Amino acid sequence: MNTIGGSGQVTGLALQTHEVHGGVHFHQGATPPAERKLPVPRQLLPGPPHFTGRDGELGALDALLAEKRQAGTPLVVVVSGSAGVGKTALSSRWLGRLSEEGAFPDGQLYVDLRGHSPEAPVPPGEVLGRFLRAYGIDRIPAETAEQAALWRSATAGLRIAVMLDNALSAAQVRPLLPGTAGSLVVVTSRRRLTSLGVDGAAFHQLGLLGRASAVELLARRVGTHRVARERAQAREVAARCAGLPLALCLAGARLAARPQQSLATMAGVLGEDGAALVALRAEGERTVGAVLDESYRALPPAAARAYRCLGLAPVVTFGRSVAAAACGTPEAEIGLLLDELIEDNLVEDLPTDRTDGSERFRMHDLVRAHARETALREDPPVDRQAVVRRVTDLYLARATAAEALLTPSHRRLRRAYAYEPGEPAAFGDEGTALNWLDTERSHLMAMVRGAVDAGWDATAWQLVDAMFPLFLRLRPYDLWIEAHEIGLAAARRDGDRAAESRMLTSGGVGLRGAGRYDDAVEWFTQALAVAQRDGDRRAEAQSLHGLGQSHLLAGRLEPATLFFTRALELREAIGHRRGAALTRLSLGELALADGRPAAAIAPLTRAREELLAASDPYDAARALAYLGLARAQASGDRDRADSQLRQALDEFTRTGSVHWQARVWEFLGQTAEAGGDMSRAGDCYARSLALYEPVSAADARRLRERLSARRPGSGS
Repeated sequence: MNTIGGSGQVTGLALQTHEVHGGVHFHQGATPPAERKLPVPRQLLPGPPHFTGRDGELGALDALLAEKRQAGTPLVVVVSGSAGVGKTALSSRWLGRLSEEGAFPDGQLYVDLRGHSPEAPVPPGEVLGRFLRAYGIDRIPAETAEQAALWRSATAGLRIAVMLDNALSAAQVRPLLPGTAGSLVVVTSRRRLTSLGVDGAAFHQLGLLGRASAVELLARRVGTHRVARERAQAREVAARCAGLPLALCLAGARLAARPQQSLATMAGVLGEDGAALVALRAEGERTVGAVLDESYRALPPAAARAYRCLGLAPVVTFGRSVAAAACGTPEAEIGLLLDELIEDNLVEDLPTDRTDGSERFRMHDLVRAHARETALREDPPVDRQAVVRRVTDLYLARATAAEALLTPSHRRLRRAYAYEPGEPAAFGDEGTALNWLDTERSHLMAMVRGAVDAGWDATAWQLVDAMFPLFLRLRPYDLWIEAHEIGLAAARRDGDRAAESRMLTSGGVGLRGAGRYDDAVEWFTQALAVAQRDGDRRAEAQSLHGLGQSHLLAGRLEPATLFFTRALELREAIGHRRGAALTRLSLGELALADGRPAAAIAPLTRAREELLAASDPYDAARALAYLGLARAQASGDRDRADSQLRQALDEFTRTGSVHWQARVWEFLGQTAEAGGDMSRAGDCYARSLALYEPVSAADARRLRERLSARRPGSGS
């Protein structure tokens, strides 16, 4: 578990450790735009280099924007059309042009919602987490509705552009709409998404390119002189590509790579019967399949194999190391193969990752489907499985490296690799490691599920274990619980008791954080039985502490006391001093909840001292805050209590904990109110509410109720 000590400083983040396996939160409030220190997000895809033939569409979109601006309302535009028709290209070109004109100074955001990818569509909660973190908000609520509310609050008054690419449904889009009239949201989808009309959306159906524009696009790719020499044949190629931009780009890339091939030959190839992909059914996809078959047949053997491997890889976007693992090729040699595929428009070169400078690539979903179908047809099962396993092992090694950096005191469990991935590239700092886990969470979860399907149970629970810092810091409770349910079953099938114990305790923390206290009690009870069966006293103490926390949060103080007492005795017996200090802190919190503030002072005082000695300043500040509240309630010594609370407030401010700053202001309000200083109490509560608003809907609601009850005429 992470601690921050010495002269280290943390900006915008705070470490809260209730116990070894849980209770760590990173909190960050929504900062006004003028005060933000983070770079303004610029995530839009670059416009395609050979974009042509869409002047009418761009003009229509401009007219929609002008109409909405005049009305002072936010604009949501749904750009729909068949696969490969150029929805993403058109939207990227339009938004890019507007951004260059300074239309969206407060940021541009992009996400591929994967509505038609082999993997499951991206859930709204995952996207909201990314968007909020792009604006410096790291304390993300657990529920999607609260995330959406926070997103609307955070973007109020901002002029931003959001591109939601490849959407599946209106339900996937609706929570992602920002809350400002200065925003522009562009949604691309193969479906019309007409139900977004109730949200004020405008709709633009994108059709095929006209013949002249199709020939022009082809000419830009293969050269105007070449097309001029074979004008009739160029028109035939454009016709065989059905005016579909993706098919034209693929055909053009193939022709550009083979200058000796005539356009007449290409037209003949595209007209061959049976060249289309049988598996694809949507409008336009048969045409793309024909062009992809021709592009694939023209690849050199090594590039053709790389194409098939990348189609099998369990990732949507990837870097060079992942491509090398998929292909079983040294990373130093993968560049030439990627260049070949990029040249043929079979792989897209994405903008460089801003966080670590790494290159990123992807396949269009139709191209990826073709590559996968080709691999299923041409490669034996053992080779196909090896591709998936190599990539999965690389991700396991990379996630384990992030885990080691982010939670150094987290006891390491075994790792087993079918293909030794070698030493993964080191993360430069904690922020980079956490960003990687966050960015790759969909891929990691897909690999957890895929490992179970493949019968790789050890790999499945090891991936879940390696994702621990992601769950702990970013709190995606739905993913946390799902992963540990899968991991627990896998650990039991694998017969690994240490893994079973880890899944139960880590999963119990997730259940508790999600408010499922009875389920958390059940998981910690199972963990306790496993620990006692195996004689693991440290794990036994951890389970007892987890049971105490679950009962305390559920308001069941008597069983909470029993479990905390047993945990403290055991932690003291085995010499786990920091763990014992955390349990004393919890006992002090329990005494306050039970209306016994005098009984809270001794355990909180000792917890404060021991946590400082253990270089855990965050939990030491928590102990001090509770201690100040206990002194105020026990003795009425407002001066000393106020001094301790303000010292705690200073410590939380230095570590950037917005949530605990809000709590201390609330404690200060309570002590002022108890002393009869209602004016000061109101001021403290107002400060607390302002801090709670962007980070905790439940606490903000509670503070609003407290303030409402204090108003004249409220009946209080």
